Amino acid sequence: MFSERVLNRLAMLGALSLFLSTVEYLFPRPIPFMRLGLANLPVILYLDLLGSDSKDSTGTYFLLILIKVLGQGMVNGTMASYVFLFSLAGSFSSGLTMWLAWRYLRPNISFLGVSVLGALISNMSQILLSIVFIFGPAAWRILPWFLGIGLGSGFFIGLFARSFSGKSRWWKALKDSSLEAS
Repeated sequence: MFSERVLNRLAMLGALSLFLSTVEYLFPRPIPFMRLGLANLPVILYLDLLGSDSKDSTGTYFLLILIKVLGQGMVNGTMASYVFLFSLAGSFSSGLTMWLAWRYLRPNISFLGVSVLGALISNMSQILLSIVFIFGPAAWRILPWFLGIGLGSGFFIGLFARSFSGKSRWWKALKDSSLEAS
């Protein structure tokens, strides 16, 4: 189904996402079910590896998101809770939005723009779920804080992704090996 090269890359980025999720778990959450988004870094960076000629890149992108969500659920112990569903909805709505933006707005959008857009979409989907299923209209009260924190974390994750992709020899080698295989 997927080539060995693609599976190795997916495993490596999935492991990086799981590691960053574990690191993120060490920080206190400013708002319930709110995360800083460190585990999204591999997902954002993976957009740079997506080639229009690759048959499996879109599928592996969404598989990476699933690995990220499952890993976060295991690390945080939330697999059987509403928090896992919020993470699933936020991650996939964010991932789809980032993928669409990268695909159709590139080169006019950078990692910074994609990251901020993804953070805001993730937060909005989670707010909508909390209104419908848990807190009702009272959830609107946390919207400014939630979006503000999401905007800030999306901004910093995007800046880091931009800097990392430009300066990392490891990332350059990974990207060059992807281009050679296309």
